[in-house]
Amino acid sequence: MAEVLEFRVPAGSAQTLLVWGLEPEPGLEHSLFSAFSRFGPLYSVRAHRNAAVAGPGCYAIIKFYSAGDAGRAQRACNGQRLFQKSPLKVCVCTKQKGRPQQALALTSNKCQELANHYLGFNGWSSRIITLQDVSGFDGKNEELEKTSQKRSVKYLCAVEVALPNHGLHSRGVALGEADIENSEDPLEFVTASGRVQKLAVGKALSNAFQKILLVVLENGKVAVEYNSSQEEPADSLTEEELKGLVQVNGLSLERFDLEEEVLCDLSFDDELPGWEMPSN
Repeated sequence: MAEVLEFRVPAGSAQTLLVWGLEPEPGLEHSLFSAFSRFGPLYSVRAHRNAAVAGPGCYAIIKFYSAGDAGRAQRACNGQRLFQKSPLKVCVCTKQKGRPQQALALTSNKCQELANHYLGFNGWSSRIITLQDVSGFDGKNEELEKTSQKRSVKYLCAVEVALPNHGLHSRGVALGEADIENSEDPLEFVTASGRVQKLAVGKALSNAFQKILLVVLENGKVAVEYNSSQEEPADSLTEEELKGLVQVNGLSLERFDLEEEVLCDLSFDDELPGWEMPSN
């Protein structure tokens, strides 16, 4: 039976394993990652000490993207010693109680990891269609500058992801924003601008991946489908219209704001790897 994967944080109980009977040791999470990642890509590995009433030792929560991978890992690892002297107990988490939570979009780094695993490093590419400085477009900067030294930096980015082997293209649009405490400091302004640009690019890339569905077949092959339910008005625009998105359409910038990526993870000194920048 085929399994459909989205570029979202795995939220299903069938994708989550509970591992207990772990012996405390340095690098425990690394050992768990090495043992379980051979069954498929992992979203996260978290190890914790047992509660006092449970006695000494540790347990871990391991999240797979694929429920099929999680099931294979459970069957293969339950009762095995793996990297320690005593056997582990591994089970698929029972169905979670309460209201189901909406799955969050993966960050751009996680999207790229998942795409590389299922599509191959050469199976997809991305390019920046436009990256616009839209600071002050809503008039807020002028109002702030009159009352304080704070200034807001905003960049709007449009990205296209291409899957040439499947004949599929997907676009994403997003806004990156940050406040500058001291707008008179040129270094602070340049640093913040660089980080906001990278933030906008990452969020736009994540947005583009939200419209792609990976269909993993029983034989291990991967098909791809376009998720039209995630389409936005900007998807019907030409590239020239996208480059003049704000001026031509008068669209609200806030509508393109996605789940926040971690700004502190973005180094201003880092290059944007593999990006084709738009020509002027």
